[in-house]
Amino acid sequence: MVDQLKALANDTRLQIMAWLREPATHFPAQAHGDPVGIGVCVSHIQHKAGLSPSTASTHLAILQRADLVRTTRIGKWTYYRRNEAAITILLDDMSRMV
Repeated sequence: MVDQLKALANDTRLQIMAWLREPATHFPAQAHGDPVGIGVCVSHIQHKAGLSPSTASTHLAILQRADLVRTTRIGKWTYYRRNEAAITILLDDMSRMV
């Protein structure tokens, strides 16, 4: 839980998680399918956040290591979506502790 909270303690990562909550609202259509099902292409996240590719990848890697996002690879593209099961567990654990 501590690693997850540390991952969310950054404004950019918290904003990315909020955008991924409703990907169809916050990101353009993608060539490889539904952003809810496969996730949002890293390039869309990078562009919306105004980040360089390496900075976007670093933020997304931190969220992935914290198990807050899942990835899908299609060819050379990586897609990110929220790990709702892990988020639910985190929120439940927090409500019991706080």
